[in-house]
Amino acid sequence: MIGIYRKKKPITTEILVNTVWVSTFLALILTLPALGVFLGVYFATSNVLAGALVGFGLHFITLAFSDRISKSLTRLLS
Repeated sequence: MIGIYRKKKPITTEILVNTVWVSTFLALILTLPALGVFLGVYFATSNVLAGALVGFGLHFITLAFSDRISKSLTRLLS
């Protein structure tokens, strides 16, 4: 198999800092609401299973939209 390799572009400081900020904000958006809902349901009902199910459900719903969230954060921070 023939492989054609292009020279990689160097990563600038601006791109690296933007990537770190987008990743940090994305991690916060994906985890904090689910954790808040989990703790809210747990303290309101004293039921760990219900809190875990609702928290995991919210986490996976936001995970499904992570591509859109990441693109909008990249656009916002650029």
